[in-house]
Amino acid sequence: MRPAYTLAAAIAVTLGLAQPLPAAADTKVETAVKNTANPLFQPSPLAYQFPPFDKIRDADYLPAFEKGMAEHRAEIEAIANNPEAPSFDNTIVALERSGALLGRVSRVFFGLTGANTNDAMQKIQAEVAPKLAAHNDQIVLDGKLFARIEAIHAKRDSLGLDAESKRLVERYYTDIVRAGAKLADADKTRLKAINAEMATLGTQFSNNLLKETNAAALVVDSKDALKGLSDGAIRTAAEAAKTRNLDGKYVIPLLNTSGQPALASLEDRALRQKLLDASLTRGSKGGEFDNRAIVAKVVKLRAERAKLLGYATHADYVLADETAGSVAAVNRLLAQLAPPAVANARAEAADIQKIIDREGGKFQVAAADWSYYTEKVRKDKYDFDTAELRPYFEADNVLKNGVFFAATKLYGITFKERKDLPGYAPEVRVFEVFNEDGSPLALFLLDLYARAGKRGGAWANAYVPQSHLLGTKPVISNNLNVPKPPAGEPTLLTWDEANTLFHEFGHALHGMFSNVKYPRFAGTSVPRDFVEYPSQVNEMWMTWPEVLANYAKHYQTGAPLPQALVDKVKATEKFNQGFATTEYLGAALLDQAYHQIDASQAPDADSILAFEANALKKAGVDFAPVPPRYRTTYFSHIMGGYSAGYYAYIWSEVLDATSVEWFKANGGLTRKNGDHFRNTLLSRGGSADALSLFRDFSGGEPNVETLLERRGLNVKH
Repeated sequence: MRPAYTLAAAIAVTLGLAQPLPAAADTKVETAVKNTANPLFQPSPLAYQFPPFDKIRDADYLPAFEKGMAEHRAEIEAIANNPEAPSFDNTIVALERSGALLGRVSRVFFGLTGANTNDAMQKIQAEVAPKLAAHNDQIVLDGKLFARIEAIHAKRDSLGLDAESKRLVERYYTDIVRAGAKLADADKTRLKAINAEMATLGTQFSNNLLKETNAAALVVDSKDALKGLSDGAIRTAAEAAKTRNLDGKYVIPLLNTSGQPALASLEDRALRQKLLDASLTRGSKGGEFDNRAIVAKVVKLRAERAKLLGYATHADYVLADETAGSVAAVNRLLAQLAPPAVANARAEAADIQKIIDREGGKFQVAAADWSYYTEKVRKDKYDFDTAELRPYFEADNVLKNGVFFAATKLYGITFKERKDLPGYAPEVRVFEVFNEDGSPLALFLLDLYARAGKRGGAWANAYVPQSHLLGTKPVISNNLNVPKPPAGEPTLLTWDEANTLFHEFGHALHGMFSNVKYPRFAGTSVPRDFVEYPSQVNEMWMTWPEVLANYAKHYQTGAPLPQALVDKVKATEKFNQGFATTEYLGAALLDQAYHQIDASQAPDADSILAFEANALKKAGVDFAPVPPRYRTTYFSHIMGGYSAGYYAYIWSEVLDATSVEWFKANGGLTRKNGDHFRNTLLSRGGSADALSLFRDFSGGEPNVETLLERRGLNVKH
C-alpha cells in the first residue's frame, strides 16, 4: 500500500521501494483533451473519496499525471524557495499536504495496473514512467529543499514537537539522505540516470511476466487427460478455453508461483511435468518476453546505486532501514532455518518415494510429482485429503462468517455491503466498515477472482490512506486470484485460498485501523520486514474453534465441518513444512544472493540461470524436488518493493508466532485482546519504531524457537 504522494512517496518510487513500480518504454498514447471534466482532477464526491471507477477512462490518466506533476512541482518550489525561515509547519507539514492530485491518480492507476490492466494502460505506464522518475528526482535531489529539511532536523529536539511529529522530521531527513540528497552534482546526475533506467526495466519485467504467464497457460485437448481434477475444476478449465476461443479444449492458467494447484490432482505424470515446465521456464525461453537481460541490468544497477549512496551492496542499503538492521542479521536467520528445512524436506521426499515404489512407479520423485504424492502421503498417514475441505469453504461464507466474524469478535467492527459504489470490475465487492459505536471507519474492496489483466498472487493496497491532517478515512482493497467458477456454480476455496483470504484481511485491518496524523505513517507504511506480521497474525483465526465452527459449513447441506476432519486438520498442521519452508527459503536466499554482490560480480543475461543454480547450491537449498517458490525470471517481488527483502515473510513470522502464543495465553478471541492489538500496534502505522510497537503489544521479544516449533523444524531427521 502506498501513502499520499508526499516527498516520502516520491522517494519510495525513485528508489524502487514502492509497489507497483511505474512503467516504461517509448510508446506514445493518444490522450483526451485536458479539461476539467476529468474525474481525477478533483477529489471524488463519493463517500470516503471512493474513486469513481465507472467514470474514469484510460484517456484520463495522462492528463491527470501531467497536471498532478505540474501542481506538485509548483508546491515543492514554493516550499523550497519560501523566504521565511524553515519551520516544521512551512516545510515538513507543507510537504505532507503536497501532491494531492498526483497521489490520487497514482493510487488509482497503479492499483489498477496490478488488478485490471489492459494494453492501453500498459502504454500509459510507458509514457508516464520517465516523467515520474524525473519528477521524483527533481524533488529528492533539490538542494534548497534539503537545506530546509536539514535545518529543521538539526533543531528537532527544541521545537516542542509531539512524538509523531518529531518522528516525521527524522523520517524525512533519513529518507531524503538515503535518496541521495548529499551527493555531489555529478553523482546526482548518474543517480538520476540509474533511477530512470530502473523505472523502465521494472515495468518491462512486470509486463513481460503478465503476458508470458497468460501465453504459457497449459492447453489440453482431451478431458480424459484431466483425470484427477474435480468436475468443477474441469468446467473452469473449459470456460477458460472458451474465453480464448478454444472451444472443445481445456486451459489451465498459471499462477505466479512455481508450483501450480492442479499439480496436486492431475494423474497424468507427463501432463504434470508439462504444466510445471511451463511455470518454471517463464521469462527464460528467449523471445519477446524473456526477462534474463532485464534482471541482469537491474542487479548491476542496484549494486552501482548502492555504492553511489555509500553502501557496500544493495542488500546493505535496504537492510539498514529495516527492523533486521543488517545483512548479517538476515543471513543468520536464513542460515539457522535452511538446514532443518531441507532435512525435513528430504524426509518428506522419502515418504513420497515409498508411495511411488509401493504403487510400482519406476521413477524417483521429481518436482512435478511432489504435490500429487504429498496428498497420497497425507491420506496414507492421516486418512485425510485436503480436497475434502472445499465443500465447507464456500467463499462468501468464509468471508462473512469467517473473516468478518472474527474481526467483529475481536474488534467490534461490522460490515455493510455497498452495491451503490462502483467497482472497477463486475466481480469487485465494496463494504462499508463501522466501529462498534456505529461510527464510520473505512471502505473495504474485495477483488477475489483471477482475470487476464490481473497480476498473479494476492495483495492489499490503499486507494485512499487515512490521515487526520488531510481529513481522510481509509479505502483499502484486498486482491486474490481464485479461479472463477462457471456461472451459477459456487466458489469453493482450497485450504490455501481460505488462508490467503484471512491473511490479506490482516493487511486490510492494518490499513483500516490506521489512526495517525500524517499520511507518511498511514496504515502499512512500516518497514517491509514488519508489514507481513499483522497479516500473518490474522491467519490464526481461520482455525480458531469458534470461527471455524461459524463458517466451515457444507455449501449444499449447511452441515458443519465434521469434527473428524477438524482433528485431521490439526494433526497435519506441521505436515509438509519441510517443503513449504525450503521452497520459501530458496527464493529468499536467491534474493539475498543477487543483492549481496557488487556491480563487478553481477551476472550477465546468459549467466542468470547459472547464477541462480550456484546460489541455491551454495546456500544448501538445491534440492531438485523442491524448486524455489519463485525463480529469478518471474520473481516479481524482488523486481519491485521486496528487493533484498523477501526474507521479510519469515522474519515477520517470528513476530507472528510469538504473538499467536500471546493471544492463546491471554484468552484468544476476545474484545480485550483485539482492542489491545489495535491500540498498541495496528492503529499506529509507521508513527513509532516497529519493534517498539511489537514490544508494546506483546510485552516481550521475538523468539525464533516458537517458529521452529510451529513448523516442526525442531525435529531432527
